[in-house]
Amino acid sequence: MRVVFAGTPEAAVPSLEAVAASSHELVAVVTRPDAPSGRGRRLEASPVRQRAEELGVPVLTPTRVKEPEFLDTLRELAPDACPVVAYGNLIPPVALGIPRLGWVNLHFSLLPAWRGAAPVQHAIMAGDTVTGASTFLIEQGLDTGPVLGVMTETIRPTDTAGDLLGRLATAGAGLLVATLDGLEAGELVARPQAGEGVSHAPKIEVDDARIRWEHPAAAVDRRVRGCTPAPGAWTTFRGQRLKIEPVTPVGPNEADALGGLAPGTLLVSKKAVHVGTGTVPVRLGTVQAHGKKPMAAADWARGTRIEAGERVGDE
Repeated sequence: MRVVFAGTPEAAVPSLEAVAASSHELVAVVTRPDAPSGRGRRLEASPVRQRAEELGVPVLTPTRVKEPEFLDTLRELAPDACPVVAYGNLIPPVALGIPRLGWVNLHFSLLPAWRGAAPVQHAIMAGDTVTGASTFLIEQGLDTGPVLGVMTETIRPTDTAGDLLGRLATAGAGLLVATLDGLEAGELVARPQAGEGVSHAPKIEVDDARIRWEHPAAAVDRRVRGCTPAPGAWTTFRGQRLKIEPVTPVGPNEADALGGLAPGTLLVSKKAVHVGTGTVPVRLGTVQAHGKKPMAAADWARGTRIEAGERVGDE
């Protein structure tokens, strides 16, 4: 059947490739307009646009889906379905009715859990041990449409949001194509989402990524992993931001050897840097000081000449 794919970031590329390689006819790709990127703020095409052009597929970049010119083009394309992965634009009612079988969204959670822009990050920060991906028909509500298919994925103890999203993006591409196949064959029944178990996953803002050292070590660990690689977990040291990559909560024996560390207090040894939390200390991995490159925490501590009793997170 004829499909128009909509998506923007790197996580949508595996689905674009899977749809392009499927039995369905990919007639066009819709993505966000080129956006400023990097220190030079040069306009850069989205990962989906770049890959679509490599595949030789026509690309549409409306600022808003409700633009009359775009809607006219979509009607002319006459898609049977529009698969969507992290497109980043709302689909208005006037556009929802254009494809015969609807807009089919691949969402990286087990709906109705974690509706919203950042399901993977929130699942890790909440301490979930299992997540997955769902395909559903888009309606006017935020990720509330009836579900067509699901797959599950274990959240590993050391997973960052980047790790988990990478696996879900790859496995979810297969789920999306299987959903399109089922719709074409008339074999799928869209089932309403459960009324219980609803949770929300709004976009992670920079302030959400600030580490609260008074929280338990497990919560600190999850927040850091959930915010890696973006927007990046951070704290402050000597009045400036310090970016923190994944940390390791210490075991009971090591905690006893280190003694009690107040939340945010630094303890530096030759090979490691520990920080106190609301429970046991955590061992820092890689850190990045303001204006510097990422480096091992022990190297950072030697260069910074941390004094006894200094803290992070005071500012």
